[in-house]
Amino acid sequence: MSDQVGFVTMAGAKASGDAPTLGIGILGYAFMGKAHSNAFKKLPYMMYPPVAIPRLVGIAGRNVEAVKEAAKRYGYEKAYTDWREMIADPDIQVFDNGGPNDAHAEPCIAAAEAGKHVFCEKPLARTAEESKAMLDAVQKAGVKHMVAYNYRFVPAIVQARKIIESGALGRIFHFRATYLQEWIIDPNFPMTWRFDKKVAGSGSLGDLGSHILDLARFLVGEPKKVMGMTKTFIEERPDGKGGMGKVDVDDAVVSLLEFENGALGTVEATRYAHGRKNGQTWEINGENGSISFNLERLNELQVYWAHEEPKETRGFHNVLVSESYHPYWENWWPQGHIIGWEHSFVHEFHHFFDAIVNNKDVAPYGADFVDGYKNAVICDAIMQSAQTGRIVDIKY
Repeated sequence: MSDQVGFVTMAGAKASGDAPTLGIGILGYAFMGKAHSNAFKKLPYMMYPPVAIPRLVGIAGRNVEAVKEAAKRYGYEKAYTDWREMIADPDIQVFDNGGPNDAHAEPCIAAAEAGKHVFCEKPLARTAEESKAMLDAVQKAGVKHMVAYNYRFVPAIVQARKIIESGALGRIFHFRATYLQEWIIDPNFPMTWRFDKKVAGSGSLGDLGSHILDLARFLVGEPKKVMGMTKTFIEERPDGKGGMGKVDVDDAVVSLLEFENGALGTVEATRYAHGRKNGQTWEINGENGSISFNLERLNELQVYWAHEEPKETRGFHNVLVSESYHPYWENWWPQGHIIGWEHSFVHEFHHFFDAIVNNKDVAPYGADFVDGYKNAVICDAIMQSAQTGRIVDIKY
């Protein structure tokens, strides 16, 4: 059994005014561990006055030296190699799961049963069945729960939702989205957990496609039917031990969607698109106009109004979403002084802490475990369609 491996003290953050302190225990210290920790440290002085002060109590990971170094780097008080011991810490009120996909269900369920509020990276789990078990656990425990679909907290995307909610776009006809990256095209790129179905559940679908499927639901509504195709381009990769490991997840996915409101959608995700570093784009076409977005220009929206006068100058307008009246911008800089990808996590945790402290619902603007479960159902349906060649009805 693993033991606590030591801890690093820090100058503890004190709550100011009426803001309570929330003790954080985080699983994982790599990419998402860094992103989440950065948000915790920024939140109290940028989302001011804060709804809560995050206290970085514990960080857990498998590698003793790496997790101790992460605790020192980010300022966590304690480092653990056993997440169970961390969850048992009475100083922790919020469990933040940034681990691989196969480490989502068991720790999150245990945390909920221990009375901790639960924040989990996406996708919620490897399958809809696993996601449903997590949803049942948090609902039974009565704790707050949230899935890290952070693009819901990009100001331009929130602004797009507000435009759609206002009815200004009218009836929605189309949603089309792509999420394109290039990082695994090299056949000598080594095996990682992301290529192993037992760990990841799926490949580009869960890694990238789940993000834009969440945005489809967030912006347009519920899909009722899907059809999908998937492809694995490189089926073996170096395993780091002199041999080759089998890749059994999708490298690319394309899906058609029909929404309950009658709109049609297309979703494409791949990690084999040369030149695309983090190329998420989407466009929505309605009866009164269109809105499009590019994550690599995340402070901007392209907006077209069909009935704008004079008609001779109609065209897409590039709207710089950086005014004080735009979502979240009262907390940042003067107009035109843009923010970045990492700030979506600041907004996300501010939203989650507000739900905890003031007993608010995480949904509809945040993605709760209901959203995470529904996303998993859609992903499973796309995989089922890819395997059978048939249209699949969405059934929650």
